Amino acid sequence: MAQTFDTILRSGTIVNQDGEGVGDIGIAGGRIAAIGGLAQASAREEIDCRGLHILPGVIDTQVHFREPGLTHKEDLETGSRSAVMGGVTAVFEMPNTNPLTVTAEAFAAKIQAGHHRMHCDFAFFIGGTRENVRDLPELERAHGCAGVKVFIGSSTGSLLVEDDESLRKIFQVIRRRAAFHAEDEYRLNDRKGLRVENDPRSHPVWRDEMAALKATQRLVALARETGKRIHVLHISTKDEIEYLRDHKDVATCEATPHHLTLVAPECYERLGTRAQMNPPVRGADHREGIWQGIAQGIVDVLGSDHAPHTLEEKAKTYPNAPSGMTGVQTLVPTMLDHVNAGRLSLARFVDLTSAGPARIFNIACKGRIAAGYDADFTVVDMKRRETITNAWTASKAAWTPYDGMGVTGWPVGTIVRGRRVMWQGEIVTPATGEPVRFLETLQPVI
Repeated sequence: MAQTFDTILRSGTIVNQDGEGVGDIGIAGGRIAAIGGLAQASAREEIDCRGLHILPGVIDTQVHFREPGLTHKEDLETGSRSAVMGGVTAVFEMPNTNPLTVTAEAFAAKIQAGHHRMHCDFAFFIGGTRENVRDLPELERAHGCAGVKVFIGSSTGSLLVEDDESLRKIFQVIRRRAAFHAEDEYRLNDRKGLRVENDPRSHPVWRDEMAALKATQRLVALARETGKRIHVLHISTKDEIEYLRDHKDVATCEATPHHLTLVAPECYERLGTRAQMNPPVRGADHREGIWQGIAQGIVDVLGSDHAPHTLEEKAKTYPNAPSGMTGVQTLVPTMLDHVNAGRLSLARFVDLTSAGPARIFNIACKGRIAAGYDADFTVVDMKRRETITNAWTASKAAWTPYDGMGVTGWPVGTIVRGRRVMWQGEIVTPATGEPVRFLETLQPVI
């Protein structure tokens, strides 16, 4: 008897553990039910994917969607709308909101706010502080929690744990891999005098490569001392790449599209404070060093570090402008352009955006195109040429540092748990986002 599915993706180039090959994917109950030749099968919905590549759903493991408290910049609905418009099927959102996401009540409120209001699936980090150390073992096991996030250098928001004694206390109580913003606060304070009024080119001079490397070295030492695992966010220096090469047993790391694409001083001269990020975009030698980390397998994941601010806020003179730029919607097209330029393979892109996140965060049933897994897909046209524009940006911030940039490779479809959410630039299904499940926090069936 012929098989029947809810949906069949027809004749796309499937990119999974078998490599690349043209085939069909049958979906039932939000999960992948069959892969291969399904010519005799039928479904309520059939999606023609001829000429398109079907990738495992892209997971952006670092976004700031600003809700609660800062929703004039972004909120969970608009941020997730931007995500699915760019082909992203799940996001991990950060705790530097107002109030901070550092209590069980604040975390539960965010889960409730995101449920079936966000267009993609989601997880939230819980902020690690001096005040909530005792609660972290329970907080990090909450349903939908991606783990603990700690800022050891100040950035946007008031989360900061800069000293080793306080960090050690956090390390001692947690069990899951924790994520860190790694810039040494003491060095940042010592170098504040190097900031030049109205000259964002001085941003990477102030927040120099040694501030990043020193913080990463401190974190690795604490991880070894306590027997814990760390994830270093937004690597910005060649020095960190070279150092982390020898510490992969305890440390994973993330690269961002802006550190792989933009370069100083050109970006500051062209974009001004719109190019201002923490840690900063640096010179070409550091950009090349991060690409070397991609090539050598040292970098584990890509995260956008989507950190929107309004154009009015970004128009303030340096150093008064806030650091941050949009990025979740442009992660896929900017990186596919790098694929087409030969800087990385499509298989490596998949490893960085789906298999990698699933591996290091122990995500349940996402990150692969495999039977039994969630039917999450990023459908792309590898040959399509488009120009990224502010007008295309769905973020509430309404701007992108890549405005006017031509790219080859474009997301044409976002499918979340079998539902076609975005297709050919249009949102086609109401929001049904749900918490991502993790192997370390699986909930009992009631």
